[in-house]
Amino acid sequence: MIDRLLGKIRQTGAPIVVGLDPMLSYVPEQVQKEAFEKYGETPEGAAEAIWQFNKEIVDHTFDLIPAVKPQIAMYEQFGIEGLKAYKKTIDYCKEKGLIVIGDIKRGDIGSTSAAYAAGHLGKVQIGSRTYAGFDEDFATVNPYLGSDGVKPFIDVCKEEKKGLFILVKTSNPSSGEFQDRLIDGKPLYELVGEKVAQWGEEHMGSTYSYIGAVVGATYPEMGKVLRDVMPKSMILVPGYGAQGGKGKDLKHFFDKDGLGAIVNSSRGIIAAYKQEAYKKFGQEHFGEASRAAVEDMIADIREAL
Repeated sequence: MIDRLLGKIRQTGAPIVVGLDPMLSYVPEQVQKEAFEKYGETPEGAAEAIWQFNKEIVDHTFDLIPAVKPQIAMYEQFGIEGLKAYKKTIDYCKEKGLIVIGDIKRGDIGSTSAAYAAGHLGKVQIGSRTYAGFDEDFATVNPYLGSDGVKPFIDVCKEEKKGLFILVKTSNPSSGEFQDRLIDGKPLYELVGEKVAQWGEEHMGSTYSYIGAVVGATYPEMGKVLRDVMPKSMILVPGYGAQGGKGKDLKHFFDKDGLGAIVNSSRGIIAAYKQEAYKKFGQEHFGEASRAAVEDMIADIREAL
């Protein structure tokens, strides 16, 4: 799967991923109205609104981008109906040829971790048959519990030819409370990066490992260090746009060939119609606003590289 991701990045010339993280407040009034008329002001109605919102954005951007990253919490908040919308979104994106990174941030041990891995990336045995659960192509994983929490995911990825992005240095302001703490003279995020690189060496695609890392765009100097620490790990870079990251901050996340990283933007794209720069589209044409935001992001990153 890592080779397919790299191939899609080369094909599109766009090392970006659209974060499908739909708060209901992002969904235009006319989409909500139609969904509520059909299902009422219920979790089912909210899930329908989110699904239709996602579909419109995907329809307007799929030809420009290699991947999407739905954040499961935005769907889980609506319960079972929300998770149905999450699964429907995954399946539709894959039909459109997009790679799906499930932003699930799971981190547990033993049989629990194995169950998470099977549910999101693998298959579950039911009698004499097997079924794929959510069936994402990649998943994000929290390594705080150590190798016991990561190995079950690696095992499933090896079997299913899928991939991971391990949290190393996250984009949020308080990430340094733990991640920047010095241990034997090195910050914790660097030690985690070394471990990701070690896991990655044992699980390689053609040029990059399918064990990647999450490193926030809001910390470009740390990104430079971690690119050297993890030379064969694909880096998923959140924090672009709404969280303050700019194209000029990103060059150190990439290798000399302009590969090795994929940059995420969520509300900067999916809620673009709310921004001054794209207000001309209006909420009726929110998909077109999202497409324009993707095109601007591609241009910004290309200029930086």
